[in-house]
Amino acid sequence: MVFVFTILQWSWEDDENVNGLEAVDEITGDWVPVDHIPGSLVVNLGDVATAWSNGRFCNVKHRVQCYEPTIRTSIALFVLAPKDEKVEAPPQPVDSDHPRRYIPFDFEEYWKLRTSTRSVTGGALQSFLAKSC
Repeated sequence: MVFVFTILQWSWEDDENVNGLEAVDEITGDWVPVDHIPGSLVVNLGDVATAWSNGRFCNVKHRVQCYEPTIRTSIALFVLAPKDEKVEAPPQPVDSDHPRRYIPFDFEEYWKLRTSTRSVTGGALQSFLAKSC
């Protein structure tokens, strides 16, 4: 699925030595580990959040690897874009210094494009770049 964002909580007790979350370093393209900080929340933004923020907040290509067999408890919160409204940045992040980066789009149209092309984070969103970018 494509989400606005996901939230991951690392607990104090159970997962204190369980790592595996990785993100792509945008400069090198390498997968790098996201260090585990007990009691912290990790928020991964999706393509829709990138469009809503007019590109000011970036989506993160991420994955979870299993380095060693162990018990891991995962509880995730997923927020989807509304199906009956256009996805577009509100007026606040759009100004003369930051022109509109993405044309308004239907989430379902975006989702069909993403699944039909099997694109990953950010891939399908490029189809909705405004001509001024």
